[in-house]
Amino acid sequence: MSVKAYIETNKERFLNELLDLLRIPSVSADPKFKSDVHQAAAFVKESLEKAGVDKAEICSTAGYPIVYGEKIIDPTAPTVLIYGHYDVQPADPYELWDSPPFEPVIKKTDSHPEGAIYARGSADDKGQFYMHVKAFESMLAKNQLACNIKFMIEGEEEVGSENLDLFVKANKEKLQADVVLISDTSMISMDHPSVTVGLRGLAYMQVEVTGPNRDLHSGTYGGAVANPINVLCKLIASLHDEDNKITIPGFYDKVEEYDLAYRTQLNKAPFEEEDYKKKLDIAETSGEKGYSTIERVGIRPTLDVNGIWGGYTAEGAKTVLPSKAYAKVSMRLVPNQDHREIAKLFENHLKAIAPASVKVKVVPHHGGQAAVVPTDSIGYYAAEAAIEEAFGKKAIPTREGGSIPITSLFQQELGLDPILMGFGLDTDAIHSPNEHYGVKNYFMGIETIALFFKHFSSMYGKKQGN
Repeated sequence: MSVKAYIETNKERFLNELLDLLRIPSVSADPKFKSDVHQAAAFVKESLEKAGVDKAEICSTAGYPIVYGEKIIDPTAPTVLIYGHYDVQPADPYELWDSPPFEPVIKKTDSHPEGAIYARGSADDKGQFYMHVKAFESMLAKNQLACNIKFMIEGEEEVGSENLDLFVKANKEKLQADVVLISDTSMISMDHPSVTVGLRGLAYMQVEVTGPNRDLHSGTYGGAVANPINVLCKLIASLHDEDNKITIPGFYDKVEEYDLAYRTQLNKAPFEEEDYKKKLDIAETSGEKGYSTIERVGIRPTLDVNGIWGGYTAEGAKTVLPSKAYAKVSMRLVPNQDHREIAKLFENHLKAIAPASVKVKVVPHHGGQAAVVPTDSIGYYAAEAAIEEAFGKKAIPTREGGSIPITSLFQQELGLDPILMGFGLDTDAIHSPNEHYGVKNYFMGIETIALFFKHFSSMYGKKQGN
């Protein structure tokens, strides 16, 4: 029986195991889910052991643990390091989900006619990292594991991977490998498989604006005392000009401007603007003037408000002038923009333009550097070959708008360029209500990952002269 046949034979079990993992509400951002995050780590460790690793361990950190496992078949063989994360985004607002976020259900959609798994974390990243566990099991069961394998599955990706940074730096020898393989990205479509070769960085901030020392009656004090919500809205509105360009001084100083030839090549990726708008139910796209939608999400930095609150928001009326107002702001960054420098520029600018009637506090939450992956490595060629064999089509290199802070850390600390071979779709609603992941994508991912190992081993051997 081949690896592909083994996957086919065990489809129902592979799917049910993923559904069990998705039932665990491992939300790293909310302390009330602390025990659930630890439960997810234990589930991952047990899954690795059942799949056949030589050893699996839960590595404690100052935050949530990292699950590590390995199978060394031959010290002279190449080693593939698998990275993923078992933590998920908060599911709020729950009322916008069509089904409970931690009670997975399978439904057919236009994008997934074979069915999609609806649950928080299905695409980001439980469904995607679990493909690697099942691909490993399948290869090992059929005696076709061609490379050594190491797993490093963390529980803090959705809150910045701060402790993973420390873990990687302290365990370089343990994590030594020839390539890092990550499935935490998307493809253009099942008809147009792609490999991500660029990710944006991130600077995530929280802003607190304080006016009077207590909430005030809006009739008695309104018009005489600054309203922090009004001030915060004005500050935020001023951060973009009429061309949607960010107004923070120095923000674009290190942003690379690509020539026309590169931009033209980038825009050759299959993309239908009208279909894009239709799926999002919007009348038009929006963004920095002079750039296409593909460019705006791939090679240009952004600044967006992710949440804003203050005052009275419950049922009925309460005529209050609030003491405080808050906002969460994320900035997606491009290569050469250091997230720490950008965070400081943001803080300095906001404080400089704030009126004397309020006090402004800015707290950086987490961040990470942008990453660009070369397309002339054995790892990339192996990903291309695996996708072509599985899908019958050549992979398209793309640059993605999301951020995986660990990618640049792998490059800096381990000297490895990650291969970003994800199988989700942009329509999978990650970070949103009704997140889902295609059943076909899940099984195609398992198959393609196994093929990656085959091609990487072969190409590595040829490079070594074997």
